[in-house]
Amino acid sequence: MTFSIHGLAVARGIAIGRAVLVASSRVDVAHYFIEATQVDEEIDRVRIGRNAVVDEIHRLQASIAHMGPKEAPHELTALLDVHLMLLQDADLIDGVKHWITDRLYNAEWALTTQLEVIARQFDEMEDEYLRERKADLEQITEKVLRAMKGVASPVTQPANRTLRKKSQQDLLLDDTVDVPLILIAHDLSPSDMLQFKQSVFAGFITDVGGKTSHTAIVARSLDIPAVVGARLSSQLVRQDDWVIIDGDAGVVVVDPSPIILAEYGFKQRQHELDRGRLTRLLHTPAVTLDGQKIELLANIEMPEDAIGAVKAGAVGVGLFRSEFLFMGRQGKLPNEEEQYQAYRRAIEGMEGLPVTIRTVDVGADKPLDKSFQDDAHLNPALGLRAIRWSLADPAMFLTQLRAILRAAAHGQANLLIPMLVHASEIRHTFALIDRARVELDNRGVAYGPVKVGAMIEIPAAALTLKVFLKYFDFLSIGTNDLIQYTLAIDRADESVAHLYDPLHPAVLRLVAGTIAEGRAQGKPVSVCGEMAGDTTLTRLLLGMGLRSFSMHPAQILAVKQEILRADTSKLAGWAEQVLADDEPGLRVARS
Repeated sequence: MTFSIHGLAVARGIAIGRAVLVASSRVDVAHYFIEATQVDEEIDRVRIGRNAVVDEIHRLQASIAHMGPKEAPHELTALLDVHLMLLQDADLIDGVKHWITDRLYNAEWALTTQLEVIARQFDEMEDEYLRERKADLEQITEKVLRAMKGVASPVTQPANRTLRKKSQQDLLLDDTVDVPLILIAHDLSPSDMLQFKQSVFAGFITDVGGKTSHTAIVARSLDIPAVVGARLSSQLVRQDDWVIIDGDAGVVVVDPSPIILAEYGFKQRQHELDRGRLTRLLHTPAVTLDGQKIELLANIEMPEDAIGAVKAGAVGVGLFRSEFLFMGRQGKLPNEEEQYQAYRRAIEGMEGLPVTIRTVDVGADKPLDKSFQDDAHLNPALGLRAIRWSLADPAMFLTQLRAILRAAAHGQANLLIPMLVHASEIRHTFALIDRARVELDNRGVAYGPVKVGAMIEIPAAALTLKVFLKYFDFLSIGTNDLIQYTLAIDRADESVAHLYDPLHPAVLRLVAGTIAEGRAQGKPVSVCGEMAGDTTLTRLLLGMGLRSFSMHPAQILAVKQEILRADTSKLAGWAEQVLADDEPGLRVARS
């Protein structure tokens, strides 16, 4: 039966494919693809884990045989028998082998996937006792996962792997073509998302998240359709269901009818044609109708993204999010040499164009590790994150500063400091930058010059710009956090996502004031948050005086198209009217 799920549109486009569910578990489960040569090894890992649990149950059965009924009630013996039966169930064993052999899932992923398939069968049983056996299945699966935990296996990603089609919908599709996969999960951490780069997934859906959560941001950088905040999608969608993602409307269509599938197939082809037309603008300079030159920069997460930024027509990197080098490492931070090589690859990958590297910004919705929970602080978004964390750990911060300074010897590099708010933090930061230079001098290590900029992402910073402009060479407005902190909205919380409003009068006045003050003092100002890549806001930002936009490479051509059609001399007066309006969103929508 066809049904739809509504969420938040975070990455445009249409994706059609088979559902791949990332099952949740109380045990931290890795999800990755293996190579065909690893199939037997992964099946053996499950077998060894299962046998360990079977042996454990046998030992328990032997021990309770000598106990009395009070010490070992009949229910316990029966429960152990049920667990043994489930462990030896052919559906469980054969299903796990299928996911490993046919889909090339790693052992843990295969086990949790088959758990979900069988659990749904239990849910559909009329007998209450049998339905409750699902809990037993979950328990023994978790026992097997725990038995397997610690068995090392390399995380590998295939360059391209897809599923064969098999349903009535095949009538609408060429049988010789493989069907892409749609990833569905309760949530995906930024480090999870990075693992899916260059993967088989044509799109993804999550139960939670907001438009500017880092899951959404990385989705846009992957340039794949995505919907977040879809609430119960991971529970409503079944493994291998046909799924359509409408990334423009924020809608997920499950088990589409042939007519709906054909309609979205047409939309998908139309979207590809529109993208093809945009590519004609690749080598066209970003100049407005009245001759204003606009700088279009790229936001990147990893050094390898620099190549894609150049291909997308970026004239530099306005934001290299260095925290992705630090995440998912079980607390083992990258050393100076590793960071230096990463920053150097990014700089060299930009072929002489400037690269702005933001110092590590972890905390809140970007924990170092997926399993990390900040229970020590009531509100991590207001706690020890970004520059606060760096200044609290000078040794770590100096390591990063030295690496960036060394990489600057290989090309144009800028240094960007996140989440500054106090003059004392600014002075402390510059003192550590100077110290990093001295340490490199003492070691006789070459380094290059860097311009130093500040991110304006806290209202207090936007209201005290004169202090910042005394110290910094440039400013970069981080609109994602600026909106979050101005409106007191958790940008990763879908329950308040409707209140996250880049067109709120307070937000617009802070952005406009920052642009105006920077221009008045001759200091470059860019916007590196999601507002920069939103084509519905391009004309407004131009009217405010913005001349430097930094966004995901996939958004550059669409924004350039808006720029080429704009006349800033006419937009300035209109922008002033928008800023004076009590409901600027309505005026922008009508324009």
